[in-house]
Amino acid sequence: MAEPGRPLRSIAAPFVVVHPQGVSIRTRLKGLTPRDEEVLCRVGAHLGSLAGRDLADRCADGLQHTAQRWAERKRNLTGQSSSRWAGAITKATHDQWALSRRSQAAHLNTLDAAIGTIEHRLALPLGEKGSKRAPGGYRSRSEWFAKSRRLALLKERRTKVAADRAAGRVRVARGGRRLANTRHHLKEADLTREQWRARWEAARWFLSADGESGKRYGNETIRITPGGQISLKLPAPLTGLANAPHGRYVLAARVSFAHRGQEWADRVAADRATAYRLHLDAERGRWYVDAAWQRPPVRVLSLEAARAAGMVGVDTNADHLAAWRLDVHGNPVGRPVRFDYDLSGTAEHRDAQLRHALIRLLHWARRIEAKAIAVEDLDFADSRTRERHGRNRRFRQLISGIPTSRLKARLVSMAAECGIAVVAVDPAYTSVWGARYWQKPTSTTERKTTRHEAASLVIGRRALGHGARRRTAPPPHHRSDGAGHRTVQAERRDLGREEPRHPVTERVHDARSPAEGKRTRGTSASNTVRDARSTRAWVQNPFLDTVEER
Repeated sequence: MAEPGRPLRSIAAPFVVVHPQGVSIRTRLKGLTPRDEEVLCRVGAHLGSLAGRDLADRCADGLQHTAQRWAERKRNLTGQSSSRWAGAITKATHDQWALSRRSQAAHLNTLDAAIGTIEHRLALPLGEKGSKRAPGGYRSRSEWFAKSRRLALLKERRTKVAADRAAGRVRVARGGRRLANTRHHLKEADLTREQWRARWEAARWFLSADGESGKRYGNETIRITPGGQISLKLPAPLTGLANAPHGRYVLAARVSFAHRGQEWADRVAADRATAYRLHLDAERGRWYVDAAWQRPPVRVLSLEAARAAGMVGVDTNADHLAAWRLDVHGNPVGRPVRFDYDLSGTAEHRDAQLRHALIRLLHWARRIEAKAIAVEDLDFADSRTRERHGRNRRFRQLISGIPTSRLKARLVSMAAECGIAVVAVDPAYTSVWGARYWQKPTSTTERKTTRHEAASLVIGRRALGHGARRRTAPPPHHRSDGAGHRTVQAERRDLGREEPRHPVTERVHDARSPAEGKRTRGTSASNTVRDARSTRAWVQNPFLDTVEER
């Protein structure tokens, strides 16, 4: 609950998440000859150098960039490559510059949050306790002094970043800033200088081309036939390496896409736009090809339709997903299900663990014939700063370990393929109210409901439009339903859940068991009928608010 005297914040309405419009698949290039690898390396290095120079020109233009300047840059690149390669390079440059601008804005927001938190804590007396909404003062004078110095450092850093943003300056490292910094820590990364150089050069190559509808097989620059044959248009200085007409080079390798292969083949056969990217994994020495395309926009399922068959509430945590099925009235059905994952290790291992957990979740949802999944619309942008929770490093690591962005992106795309809608709800008070209203009532002697499982109930109920509480307060002026329906669990017409209890007669309590002896007095037909009717008792389930006949 909220703190005493502090009002609850407003809770946003749930909404159905829009399905992704893009598709990307990947497969490995097998059977490349040494000649093929040499050609790919030379083409990638040449186009990579052009992309680097074009990015430098775009960053130098800053906010003064115009459409005429874009056309001029493309003309300069066309003579050293081709018109299509020049278009692909300039488009990739603009996308990279725009991404850097968005990252710059996010960095400013992070600095503002950290500066505001430190200023708030410095203004408080030493040792003053904080609350759930705001941290307290620092514990000691030395910590106060250290944070005051950090505040000056953050303000200076923010001044520089704000000046760069106002001037339109971005700082981009083609190949990745992390890999660039690894050059100074080769021993810690267990790499030699030659190994690092191979990864760095491969990361800076450029072998990407956007598709074009109406052209042969949907792409004139990098072309893949339905049979899997790959050919690419060579840049002007490298046309001497061509082994096919019109300055093209055909690779000896054949590719086939296992995932969405039929969908890709249909697009290629219809000459619909398909983008391709060739890249080398220098660590493994393997070449891969990515195919990507856009889907036509589809109509999003309405919220009322998503609620028609109940909901599956899912609570996201640092090491597992807690899911619970609910009916249309917000009642839990069955027991909760837990889907574990391990986010330690490499990025590939973490991504595989997350995909595996989501696959199990979606398969379970399809088995129980669920049509929608409710998740929290988490952000944690303010909570990830280290100034937010002071010395509570473990809690900061816990919040940072929850894969909110990647989980949402993968869940939406994977659920769209399974025909399951995703409903996003406000995450406010889900864990607190779940523990207060649902954790104890849903626990049994064999299994205790966890706080996360109880939170999944609140998430599902919020997506269905119900409140977090199991029952509303009694009517204010009398004990009937004069002031409105007494429960939020069911509708008014569901008499099976809300009808009054049938009376239990005295004869039921006084009836003797057959072991106590046989009846000595004959029973008339009318008494027999009344006895049979009176031996039925109606018992109300206190948890589901249902009435059962026994």
